[in-house]
Amino acid sequence: MSQNTNIISTAIETPILKSSQLDLGYGNGKKQHLVAENMNFELQTGKLTCLLGPNGVGKSTLIKTIMGQNPPLSGDIFLEGKPIQAFHQKKLAKKIAVVLTEKITTGNLTVSQLVALGRIPHTGWLGSLSNADKSKVQNAILATHISYLKNQRLSELSDGQLQKVMIARALAQDGEILILDEPTAHLDLINRFEIMHLLRDIALKEKKAVLVVTHDLDIAIETADVFWLMQCGKPLVCGSPEDLILDNQINLLLPTEKLSFNKMNGKIQESKEFKYPKIEGPDEITNWLKLALRKNDITSLPENISISVDQNTREFILNDGMGKFGFIQVEKLVAKLKALQGLNIEI
Repeated sequence: MSQNTNIISTAIETPILKSSQLDLGYGNGKKQHLVAENMNFELQTGKLTCLLGPNGVGKSTLIKTIMGQNPPLSGDIFLEGKPIQAFHQKKLAKKIAVVLTEKITTGNLTVSQLVALGRIPHTGWLGSLSNADKSKVQNAILATHISYLKNQRLSELSDGQLQKVMIARALAQDGEILILDEPTAHLDLINRFEIMHLLRDIALKEKKAVLVVTHDLDIAIETADVFWLMQCGKPLVCGSPEDLILDNQINLLLPTEKLSFNKMNGKIQESKEFKYPKIEGPDEITNWLKLALRKNDITSLPENISISVDQNTREFILNDGMGKFGFIQVEKLVAKLKALQGLNIEI
């Protein structure tokens, strides 16, 4: 009797950047200030990695160490299998492109001129662009979808457009690694999503290892392949967002045990167990009602209270045991529930 077994083999990817027992900090000689210790990570080509953690935890110090600007107190960072200290800064500039949070002040430059500055590590400040350099610039403009802006001056751009141009400049540098420090910090919600999805596309299509420092947890979950969670006095935690959520390690980002990440709706909320009344209806409606109940701390309703939702009209039907009431607005329903809970709220 024969048995067919399907075996899935997984190719082991070699990281372009990795660390071993890395300690970060500042100081000379015996006077050293330790910022983070025992850090082990891998940065993979073709993946978007997000570095998250509270302010002051050492994220910027880590970025400077990767860039070769701040030597580690101990341990090593390896780029393409070699210690990063073995690379001259000019060589590193060809390998690692960085987009920082500082705003550009040279507003008279055109978009094309700024993107072309990404070729400086290859040409020098006074070097003219070869056909190969021009091709890299053009490809960067196409990859970031800013062709329609190429002749505009930087002073004419919105914040979202300018951020795309800065990414294009880094892409024109043609390094294997692209690092961005808070690329969505000054953007509205739509532009934040657009920039992060753009960076994911660049990682996949341009075969870059993209590392983003961010506080945008919700957008990072939607777009990142890998999370690095950095905490004060604790080792770096690495893994896919999905694994870290399912293992409850995503809660390491939260400042207090009173808050936790809700696996069902992807929201951060109070850890205490919340007792809802009986609610029946489609999840896309009832989940928002539950949020309103939590925010208003409606926890002590009579046991005979029940709520149902008409999927067609989106009307909330409240049954309090003595009668039924219909509400189209969540706000009105919440006010009625507050009154039933004993708060003298007039409907």
